Amino acid sequence: MKLSKTVFLVVTLLFVVFFIVSCTSVPTELNTSNIVIATGPEGVLIFDISDPSNPELISYLDEYAGAMGIYVIGDYAYIANSLNGLVILNISDPAVSQEIGSFDTLGNAVNVDVSGNYAYIADGIDGLIIVDISDPANPQEVGSFDTVGYAKSVYISGSYAYVADGTNGLVIIDITDPASPHQVGYFDTAEYAEKVYVSGSFAYVADGWDGLVILDTSDPTNPQQIGQFDTNGYTEGIYISGNYAYLADDYNGLVILDITDPASPQEVSRFDTLGYVSSVYLFENYAYIADNYNGLRVVDISDPANPQEITHFDTGGYSVNVHVSGNYAYVADGNNGLVIVDVSDPENPQKINFFDVEGYTRDVYISGSKAYVADSYNGLVILDIDTPTNPQQIGFSNAVEYAVSVFVSRDYACVLDGWEGFVLLDITNPASPQEIGSFNTAGYARYAYISGSYVYVADGGNGLVIMDISNPATPQEVGHFDTSGYSMNVYVSGNYAYVADSYNGLVILDISDPASPQQVGHYDTFGSAASVHISEDYAYIADDYNGLVILDITDPANPQQVGHFDTNSYARDVYISGNYAYVADGDNGLVIIDISDPTNPTLVSDMLWLSLWNITGY
Repeated sequence: MKLSKTVFLVVTLLFVVFFIVSCTSVPTELNTSNIVIATGPEGVLIFDISDPSNPELISYLDEYAGAMGIYVIGDYAYIANSLNGLVILNISDPAVSQEIGSFDTLGNAVNVDVSGNYAYIADGIDGLIIVDISDPANPQEVGSFDTVGYAKSVYISGSYAYVADGTNGLVIIDITDPASPHQVGYFDTAEYAEKVYVSGSFAYVADGWDGLVILDTSDPTNPQQIGQFDTNGYTEGIYISGNYAYLADDYNGLVILDITDPASPQEVSRFDTLGYVSSVYLFENYAYIADNYNGLRVVDISDPANPQEITHFDTGGYSVNVHVSGNYAYVADGNNGLVIVDVSDPENPQKINFFDVEGYTRDVYISGSKAYVADSYNGLVILDIDTPTNPQQIGFSNAVEYAVSVFVSRDYACVLDGWEGFVLLDITNPASPQEIGSFNTAGYARYAYISGSYVYVADGGNGLVIMDISNPATPQEVGHFDTSGYSMNVYVSGNYAYVADSYNGLVILDISDPASPQQVGHYDTFGSAASVHISEDYAYIADDYNGLVILDITDPANPQQVGHFDTNSYARDVYISGNYAYVADGDNGLVIIDISDPTNPTLVSDMLWLSLWNITGY
């Protein structure tokens, strides 16, 4: 039986809804038979489904935001990654997946199947691509077949590749010699062949508006239609288990058919989701449904005639940064843009609006009634948030190639540009920001903090760089300290700079003489320090997979951990306002923590935001 199949759906990212869920911790031991993997506009997400009523998100791979199809076997996941072709991940530990190989196809990789030492890729207009994966670190193309249509899905059975070829129907290709594939059979379905699943001598085709088409392929050179079922929706995904076909039927939800007699399929039940179902995967007695913008739904199908939902994850983007001003939290939410949340009642936060900046939102800084958004592909976007329910873009600057973060002080915005250093913009007139100076640091400029006449730059592997900007047109480096880790973020308070130094934890520097910074303290956090915020005598550290770490810094030379809260995902940023810590927790969205007692942080609310296209498992 096949262990995994996926289907591609091009979607427009819609507004998302949210709900409160309880925080769960990442399991330390995993049963790899209880894993499902989903793909969506934000990347690849891996869930532990040991408890189907409480699936746990254990890994999130946002670098594969173009992931459209995935096949899992053994220790490897093979991803059809859109314009980037085939990507191979080692998932022997699903919680810490690593890319080990890739192959860039010429077309648009939308689906992949694996058999033996070969990966078979449905590559859109380029048809079927066959890649030798005997050495996963060095995949090599060995053969191809350019189908007439748009290859959407591929299923390998025996010596044949069955390709759902869009308007061209089903194409059957002999792959006995992978270096020389050739077409042997073909059937022109009535609509648009989205996906194919082969079981025994039958091919089951998800045929768009024509529903399910069943073909007898006992003679692959002459496939014959023997059955069909016209669902009320647009059938684009399919999974066969025993005598039942489970159809992902778009807005019509999950449709379950009895296919005991393939010539006369009968509907036995339907489960109407709130979104539109694009993919379905079965494991034991549960159907895991990718419900598109409505997230992940888990349905008990032990009685196919009476499917029952047992849990649901609702959501949208990948939260990387948060800034709070007054009663509002502004969340930089990746592909989902800027999300504005009313936190006047921290126990019941309400998403009131979002602003889609069209690129990938990496950072946001609030100053007065303006939001300054670092948007990876669009530079700096300036929004008027005087009315948070109706943010309006008023200014824009593309002075940087790849905006990583932004810090605002008085009349200046310092925009970090990674390998290109930073750019200083005059924002006296927010409608027309003007570049006035720049400096290319030696490392990867991740974050900046402006204090007085100095810019303190967390410069990746280059540590902390201190720049004199008394003359903004010609910033000058005056000081440098090479931390032992990878400088991600910096916060300046009094005579000290607190550096979130990734795997090296928190580094505390005396900067009373900016030309000669000196390390005075260090604390090695358990995770990977991504961001730090200082409030009174405490340092609050977003420590990636280790959640929120709270240190007492009364004596900067001897910081002591006094509190810890393990968020559900990857704590990427933290902002302190009053008695609350607002954590941008990656795919887990915005997490609000009560820190009125720093030694006992407690969860106030947790918003899970996910969007899913496809789902599979192993």
